[in-house]
Amino acid sequence: MEHITIEIIEKKIYLIRNQKVMLSVDLAELYGVETRALNQAVKRNIERFPEDFMFQLNDNEFQDLKSQIVTSSWGGMRRANPYAFTEQGIAMLSSILKSGRAIKVNIEIMRTFVKIRKIISQHKDLADKLAQLEIKTEKHDEDIKAIIDAIRQLMSPPEKTKSKIGFIK
Repeated sequence: MEHITIEIIEKKIYLIRNQKVMLSVDLAELYGVETRALNQAVKRNIERFPEDFMFQLNDNEFQDLKSQIVTSSWGGMRRANPYAFTEQGIAMLSSILKSGRAIKVNIEIMRTFVKIRKIISQHKDLADKLAQLEIKTEKHDEDIKAIIDAIRQLMSPPEKTKSKIGFIK
């Protein structure tokens, strides 16, 4: 068995219907089983896979995905569109696929999803800090502008007042 790295798994995670998912064809490849066998195992245990754990791609989603993936290994005719498994669905797969390889692969997949969540969280924290800095900068910009205006007033020559020459009446 080739070592399944986080990088290999990350390349097989797609964003479909605003969810991070992996496709049945990719999972079957990682688990070392035929896609047909994986789908049959899922159908025998369908009560474990509600819609938020697994869904089948519609024709448009599948065509969009195929057009994005130039080096698709899915070629040929398909009877049905692939299934997409969310993180919870992939975790549920470990309860129906009990081979040693499936367990090891599932562990790596779960680690990958955790890593992705951590990266997203760090980016969110960074974005929040940047927004706070922008707010502070805007406030300081106003202060800096006021200081510059005050300096300009001090630099401008004072208005000359004409003094009258002669006697005061």
